[in-house]
Amino acid sequence: MDQIADYNDSERWIIRTTVRERYGKEVELMMADSELRLDAGSTELTPCPTTVWEDNGASLAIFKTDEDSYRPQSFYKGHQQYGTGKKEFNDLGGCIITLLQVQADHATKSKNDSVGH
Repeated sequence: MDQIADYNDSERWIIRTTVRERYGKEVELMMADSELRLDAGSTELTPCPTTVWEDNGASLAIFKTDEDSYRPQSFYKGHQQYGTGKKEFNDLGGCIITLLQVQADHATKSKNDSVGH
């Protein structure tokens, strides 16, 4: 597979704007590279451009897995990982919004669980 291109200016703008709208403030976005197994039947790892940010004990990541193809993931303490129920998105905006909704749902559930104890 050819190397996956870094996020372009438009993609970075979509991420930055959507995250800012969600939190109502600027959030530090970190650009990184991650190695992912893109084909479940293969052991080959592919370097993927990654955007990561942190909020309220969670690290949220969007992995660019091809041109116009993205994977969202959230990580919490205790090695908890959550996807969105959809492995890949072809729409970056939809990917981010879905990831942010999963994070909001997790925060609400965690808050309700702690109140119940």
